[in-house]
Amino acid sequence: MPTLVLGTRVGFRALRRPAVRPRAAHARTHRPSDRRVTTGQTGLALAAVAALTLGALTAGTLSAGPAHADDVALPTPLPDPFYAQPADLDRFHNGDVISVRPRPNPPGFFDVATYQLRFRSTDSQGHPIAAVTTVLIPTKKKADGPLLSFQHIINAVGLECAPSQALWTQDPNLTIREAPGLNVALQRGWTVAIPDHLGPRSAYGAARLGGQIALDGIRAVRNFAPARVAHSDVGLAGYSGGGMATAWAAALAPTYAPDLPIVGAAYGGVPMDLVRMAEGLGYSSPHPAFGLAFAAAIGLSRGYPQQIPMQKYLSATGVRMYTEMRNACTNDILRLGAGHSAQQVSVGGKQIFENPTARQVVADNSLVGYPGVPKTPIFEWHSPTDVLIPVSAIDQTIRRYCRAGARVQQFSTPSPDHMSAAVIGLPAAFSYLSDRFNDVPAPDNCR
Repeated sequence: MPTLVLGTRVGFRALRRPAVRPRAAHARTHRPSDRRVTTGQTGLALAAVAALTLGALTAGTLSAGPAHADDVALPTPLPDPFYAQPADLDRFHNGDVISVRPRPNPPGFFDVATYQLRFRSTDSQGHPIAAVTTVLIPTKKKADGPLLSFQHIINAVGLECAPSQALWTQDPNLTIREAPGLNVALQRGWTVAIPDHLGPRSAYGAARLGGQIALDGIRAVRNFAPARVAHSDVGLAGYSGGGMATAWAAALAPTYAPDLPIVGAAYGGVPMDLVRMAEGLGYSSPHPAFGLAFAAAIGLSRGYPQQIPMQKYLSATGVRMYTEMRNACTNDILRLGAGHSAQQVSVGGKQIFENPTARQVVADNSLVGYPGVPKTPIFEWHSPTDVLIPVSAIDQTIRRYCRAGARVQQFSTPSPDHMSAAVIGLPAAFSYLSDRFNDVPAPDNCR
């Protein structure tokens, strides 16, 4: 399959790969303000963060930033060279398209043209990276019609679990089940972008990174001429881990991507306090979902290799789990971690997240402590009895947004748990975004 074009504005010229040269820091990198927050109790399970709901991504020559594979258990690179990290990323700006390729339409999608874009973004350390988004363009659409960035739920640290791979999977455990809802959006003429929002190291747990990649992915799609969305209004949507990337994108946009015309963001089931969420996931006693916490610890160590030297703290059991989980998707993560605890996988029961620097990393990826406020209208939904996420942290964050003047509509779903709330809230979320695209004034039930 051919690879097309280099540059910011993409047409259909043949791509000529640039010469490889050493990479330098990029002076024009967009970076959000680096605010710090303090945390309370911590443990290895703090990395669980969005653990019950996050995601994974790309590969290639995983050379972006200062990490080393021996230190942070980087995922096995995909053999596809499209995912490679170019050596000259410093010459691109965030959102610039590096390369493009057409793809056959994923199973279950019709009346669309499908492309994948590799684009420049920024990692958790402020270094340039190449990320990937998959773009579904309706065959019957108006120029500059709505553009939806949909952040898919991904519970994985393996690159084959990422949306750009999972859209074509034959594995029923990896199937993207939102396809029917996305088809409704496509039939309305919305262009849909689905970013691999955990970056080229599958930094599961590095929630802030997901927001940055989502925003730069939108820039890339707007720069891709065949999509005809250069002047489109933009909407954001996602649930759980995908909702976390969506919520971070909305909060970061005023400073990280003020150029984007985001008219609304709809997100649900978002873990907004990663410290509190982690406290119940196997810090001091075995937990059936501890594998998700451990996977998020791996992901955070990939994103912050200097701050979280994870291998130094692992027991023999931890080293074995660390090695076996390197490329795992959800089912294997749960199987490998079931019935374990942070104390079991740490040398002498000493958890890495008792280290103040590591604790700070978790706090910096907790939306509840980030002082930024979205400028775009927000639709937020969750189950009031969701036991997988700290609901009070959602209420605390939304109250802060309301006090700052944000327009927020909250929807408390009549459902008892995390996953049923996703299904119940999604139609209302898409209806909310449809109204924003149609210039209907945003409702507000802030109290």
